[in-house]
Amino acid sequence: MIGGGIVGVATARRLVERYPGARLVLVEKAAGLGAHQTGHNSGVIHSGIYYEPGSLKAELCRRGAQWTKDFAAAQDIPYDVCGKLLVATDAAEYERMLTLYERSVTNGVKVELLDAAELVRREPRITGVGALFVPGTGIVDYRKITAALAEQVRAAGGEIVLGAEITDIEETDTAVTVSSPGGAWTARALVVCAGLQADRMARLAGLPIDFRIVPFRGEYYQLPRERAGLVRTLIYPVPDPNLPFLGVHLSPTIDGELTVGPNAVLGLAREGYRKGSVDLRDAREIVGFPGMHRVARTHVKTGLRELRNSLFKRGYLAECRRYCPELTRADLRPRPAGIRAQAVLRDGTLVHDFMIERTARSVHVLNAPSPAATSAMPIAEYIVDRIRLDQATGRS
Repeated sequence: MIGGGIVGVATARRLVERYPGARLVLVEKAAGLGAHQTGHNSGVIHSGIYYEPGSLKAELCRRGAQWTKDFAAAQDIPYDVCGKLLVATDAAEYERMLTLYERSVTNGVKVELLDAAELVRREPRITGVGALFVPGTGIVDYRKITAALAEQVRAAGGEIVLGAEITDIEETDTAVTVSSPGGAWTARALVVCAGLQADRMARLAGLPIDFRIVPFRGEYYQLPRERAGLVRTLIYPVPDPNLPFLGVHLSPTIDGELTVGPNAVLGLAREGYRKGSVDLRDAREIVGFPGMHRVARTHVKTGLRELRNSLFKRGYLAECRRYCPELTRADLRPRPAGIRAQAVLRDGTLVHDFMIERTARSVHVLNAPSPAATSAMPIAEYIVDRIRLDQATGRS
């Protein structure tokens, strides 16, 4: 296994269950597990309302939401099914909201359609022309979920190696060898859940990929502690269907905070969480990739707006005040950013669904941003169903 985020650790746990007695080694570059997308998100247990019917996201998120709640309860990990409101603030958003309502029915997600009066009754500080209430949405700390899964992996005999950067992958008809500066491992099968480094690991393995992972910084704020009770539920805008981002939302957290965010700003460092971070290798790959040029041309207006909101708190605040008008600049306190690993194809397409490829002896998770944390165990089952330790399996 390569990758110690929640998807990688969940897959390791499922493998040791499926193949008791087999030796499993999980290798992670960072000094700890869940160091990137897993540990830098809103902690939302998503319901699956947004996703294209029939897509992996729609199916795996719906199953994963229930698994996450059940696992948290069994492990005494705090979680709260607080529900979510998707708020339409004008007529155009209301029409998109109705489309989401129809999609939710198709995806088997329970929702309620609310008018403006019922919205205000449920959340007096929130305004809009209507809303969808998703009662099954919840919140949890995914780092704790990941830590509990890791303990189960170790208890079953799996080994977790931290601080080891993979520098080479060589696959033959009979084995896969994975190398790092500190050593190498040879195995009958390999699973790669590398998140922000997914494309680089795929290239090391010789996959003929036509995409790049582009980092989008998700910048958050949090409200003062005394304002944490402003809302009882998660408050989301109605998202733009052409983008894989969900918009700036108000999110109660399981530790009692209330966060605002994230936006989506093109990053110049895959693992640089401080504002203004630049990694020259990452920046060169982004600038030199034709798909990113097409994204920039297609979404220039959106990109400029996100950049403005990143640079000026007033613009960021305006996004929130559309549905929560009493927020002020003083309410927005700094909070660590996250980075979304977004696959972009050479033709400029932003990949919306999970993307998983396999070779004869390896499986690569190539695009797994949100709701991957919610979907982690169903993704793991999907991967393990495509791994055979006794024979090569062909590519799909």
